[in-house]
Amino acid sequence: MTTKFFPEHEINILIVDDNKDILNTLQMSLEQDRRKIFTTTNPHEVLKICIEESISIILLDVVMPEISGLELLDTLKKDPLTNHIPVILITGQILSSADAVTGLSKGAVDFLSKPLDLYITQAKINSLIMLLNYQQAIQHQNKELEKSQEQLSLAMKRAEKTKVLKENFLANMSHEIRTPLTAITGLTHLLKDAENADDRSNVIQLLEYSTQSLLGLVNDILDSEKIDAGKISISRSNTDIKMLVKNCGDLLRPLASKKGLQLNCYIDDAVPSAVMTDPLRFNQILMNLINNAIKFTEVGQVDVKVKVEEVKEQKVLLKVAIRDTGMGIPEASKSKIFDRFTQVEDHRWQKFGGTGLGLSIVKKLIELKGGILSVDSAVGKGTTITFSNWYEVCMENNAACADAAAPVLSNFKNVCVLLAEDDAINQMVTTRILNAWDIKVDVAVNGEEAFKKAREKVYDLILMDTHMPLMNGYEATRKIRTELAGKKSEIPIISFSASVMEKDQEKAMEAGMNSLVTKPFNLADLHEKISASLVLKKGYYEEVI
Repeated sequence: MTTKFFPEHEINILIVDDNKDILNTLQMSLEQDRRKIFTTTNPHEVLKICIEESISIILLDVVMPEISGLELLDTLKKDPLTNHIPVILITGQILSSADAVTGLSKGAVDFLSKPLDLYITQAKINSLIMLLNYQQAIQHQNKELEKSQEQLSLAMKRAEKTKVLKENFLANMSHEIRTPLTAITGLTHLLKDAENADDRSNVIQLLEYSTQSLLGLVNDILDSEKIDAGKISISRSNTDIKMLVKNCGDLLRPLASKKGLQLNCYIDDAVPSAVMTDPLRFNQILMNLINNAIKFTEVGQVDVKVKVEEVKEQKVLLKVAIRDTGMGIPEASKSKIFDRFTQVEDHRWQKFGGTGLGLSIVKKLIELKGGILSVDSAVGKGTTITFSNWYEVCMENNAACADAAAPVLSNFKNVCVLLAEDDAINQMVTTRILNAWDIKVDVAVNGEEAFKKAREKVYDLILMDTHMPLMNGYEATRKIRTELAGKKSEIPIISFSASVMEKDQEKAMEAGMNSLVTKPFNLADLHEKISASLVLKKGYYEEVI
């Protein structure tokens, strides 16, 4: 059985003999598919043929005029381009042991004696070719093994780097989450002991900042994943930039004051009162940049400046600069600060912590909005981060700038809601908010109880938490949709959950829920979803069985 490791490989055989009859006989005997036979009677051509034709095996006559086969063998083995070629010596003499040892010591692999037995010759050549195939297979496997080892080494290095990044990220994230949690815990104690309204107001303001900071961390993680997946969108509306900047400043000023810093906001008079932008994303960008400036500044101030760079028809080019008097950024690190999970590699900067997500999200959001981001920094002097973009100016008669005033959260009439919520605090908070809108509320502590109450009583809508004991919100919704009689199965159900991953939201809709409100919820969003659900519900219960 013949093993062919590399069928594409052609074996080139060179026969060297001064007898042309022997050359012709050997050539005809050895010719096969994927073999190429070269012959020569001139020993001076051998080296050239071997190099030019990539010879695999040489059959070399020992006795030739001008130069002997042993001398030629010695020349071939001394040349680095031909010393690897196996050589079989052909001789018409009876070799002594000494001659045989000489030939083998010079590099020959075997001998053939004249007159040649062609069967033996073919067998030896076939055996040598098989050996060459084995060698080539081993060389190929060695190369593949080396390649695999290199890839494995590279993968291990990447894994180690990823592990370090992950460990650093988790350590930083733990620190960042615990910081506002610690503040919230402490502030609740202060709120209990607050002696007057001013003290309570100040504590509540700090509580609001701490809770927003905590929520911001979670949103940063989710937004980073959404941006990577290309699932984040920009929703532009009529926005009061001046008020937005002022609110950001007011919200973060207590943090700056706590560090003994001044936070100043300067807004050019030429800045329009309203432009078309995404207020949520603009606020996110600004909050991240100001918070970052405060974090890396120990002495001095943080200045936020908004000015008009250029006006063109109904558009304005706004430039927002956040300048701090902090430690500055080393030149080598400027290109890295917007990379995800990356921090400046210097213990003086790393002591300030951070998740390494905020600035990467800022950069991507600014680019999504079509803006330009730049950094100017000097170690020991501070940093200025600037972003600029074109905005459509909202005029009174501009239809694109429709009324975007904050909605009035009016009371409802004759509305009864079933709140399926297992957390006692969330039950109390949500119930009070709904009661303030003149909504009657019944509470179910799990999905099984929610199903029973929905079966026994007619509700205008259900606020359904998705994660509850005994029966979760998905199962309860499916049971309501499939097991309740008549129009009760069509009651509007709002997913009311802290699960904000896209797969969880898709799961809620597949279970039969009509819309989504995520926790912590925005009052205006909840009010709007309830209003929309009541419109959806209209007419459902004209004939309730």
